[in-house]
Amino acid sequence: MNKVHVKKGDEVVVINGKYRGKRGKVMQVSPSEGKVIVEGVNIVTKHVKPRKMGEPGGLIKAESALYADKVQLICPKCGRPTRTGHKIDSKGKKVRTCKKSDCLAEFE
Repeated sequence: MNKVHVKKGDEVVVINGKYRGKRGKVMQVSPSEGKVIVEGVNIVTKHVKPRKMGEPGGLIKAESALYADKVQLICPKCGRPTRTGHKIDSKGKKVRTCKKSDCLAEFE
C-alpha cells in the first residue's frame, strides 16, 4: 500500500506544471496510483455518447487526476503551502502538523 500526504477535503496548491499556483479542494485520492483529483484543476474534455433514449451526448468538461507529488497542502492556520510533519497528540492520536517554523499548527 502506498501512502499519500493529502486526504480528501484538504486544501492544496499545485506546485508545478500547467496549473501551477492554482488552489483547490481534494475531491478524490487514489493511493495505489499515487494520484489525486483536485477541484477546478486539470480540466479535460470528454466525449460522451448518449446511453438512454432521449439522453443527450456531447462534450463534458471534467477534472482529471494528477500526481500527488505535484500538490502541496495548505495550512489552515497560516494559509501558506507547507510540508507536513506528524506527531502524537495528548490523546495518543497521530496528527499532521505544519512544518513552518513560526506556525507549527496541528490539523486533521
